[in-house]
Amino acid sequence: MVTAHAAQAYARIGLETGVAAASPQRLVVMLYDGALAAIADGRAHLVAGRTAPKGRALGKAIGIIDEGLKAALDPSQGAIARQLMDLYDYIAQRLLLGNARNDVGLLDEATRLLGELRDAWASLAARQDDAPVPTLARR
Repeated sequence: MVTAHAAQAYARIGLETGVAAASPQRLVVMLYDGALAAIADGRAHLVAGRTAPKGRALGKAIGIIDEGLKAALDPSQGAIARQLMDLYDYIAQRLLLGNARNDVGLLDEATRLLGELRDAWASLAARQDDAPVPTLARR
């Protein structure tokens, strides 16, 4: 029988292996997936009236947005990066307010926005995965 600790260790190794092998686009999709999962967890805790776990889950989602998605942007690279940064700020604000006000609608809005961005990045990653892999020139 596999213990819960062993199962968690196995899952962590699988995640670490996936991260090591992932393209930059796939890594962004993984960040979106983590944020969306944390919001869903926070939403479930909100509906069940579990305040502390709700706050931890939504805090995790905000951390992924601020320290992962937003931190990866370089605003000097143009308007799209700046607009994404503003959108990430808006989504994090929705999550903070949703947490403070116990407002499922605000969490759902954040989920919808992140979901749309995630789908765009997943499409980009899929196209990148289908692109031919360059080979080294032979001498």
